[in-house]
Amino acid sequence: MVEISLGVNNCFAVKRWPEPQAWAEIVGAQLDLNSVQFTYDLLDPRTTEPGLTEYISETLDACERYGVKIHSAFSGLIAYSQNLLTHPSLGMRMDALDWYAKAIDLCTRLKARGTGGHVAAFSRRDFLTDERRRYLEEFAVESIKLLTERAAKQGHEFFLIEAMAMESEIMPCTISGTERLYEMVSKVSKVPLSLCLDLGHACGAGTQAKDDLNPYSWISRLGSKTLVMHLQQTDGKQDHHWPFTEEYNRIGIIKPDKVIKAIETSGAKQIAMFLEAIHAFEAPVPQVLEEVKQSIQYWKEYL
Repeated sequence: MVEISLGVNNCFAVKRWPEPQAWAEIVGAQLDLNSVQFTYDLLDPRTTEPGLTEYISETLDACERYGVKIHSAFSGLIAYSQNLLTHPSLGMRMDALDWYAKAIDLCTRLKARGTGGHVAAFSRRDFLTDERRRYLEEFAVESIKLLTERAAKQGHEFFLIEAMAMESEIMPCTISGTERLYEMVSKVSKVPLSLCLDLGHACGAGTQAKDDLNPYSWISRLGSKTLVMHLQQTDGKQDHHWPFTEEYNRIGIIKPDKVIKAIETSGAKQIAMFLEAIHAFEAPVPQVLEEVKQSIQYWKEYL
């Protein structure tokens, strides 16, 4: 029987509750959760001293105080905006490699089990040029091999790569493309490779195949390769990152009972679910907190 746990990605705290004591209190006391996925949007891995050590110390103290454990650390919106390991420029690819190396180091200091997220996006020109695309794909795979060697030496349990919403990303928006790249990377990875499946990424940004547009097909096909799942409500047309409120549940296609059933039939042994509701920065702060609370309560009723 599959073991399913519920937590929250602390992206909700970005710019609102950046203080570790603040977001840890929300997670542990107000949401009554003991698991959080840490976003690097709150602490860039290349933050200089003394700020880096100060924030890490405050985070560990706050998590202990509120009974919260950091399950994993994740790339966040800032990194998602970049091409990273398949950037057209070699210098920028090497910079991305350095960023991820420091992300692994920060993950270790946060006492998380593993890290990862968005790793690479092709420029449009490179994506449409077969030879160039293959070269950059091989570069990304070799880079991940090097990174997982670093992760293995630091005792990480896994390396996460998120299945993305666009065809020009690694992993891409198709099930078959994700399966192919998963096999390529898993052959060289020095720690167990895990997908992160986001329920809103099956939105057709580069594919019209029926299964690729069905989040439950993604779970059924790839659940056995997945340790982390991001929860968001969506209409299946865009990567909205809506919360699970009455308003959005009326128009959304994500149904908890169907998600759980797909997981159970996928062959997965363990799935850590994390709410990843992303509100506009100008959204009223009380509304953000209330909708995060409603979303967590909604999933607790099924789990």
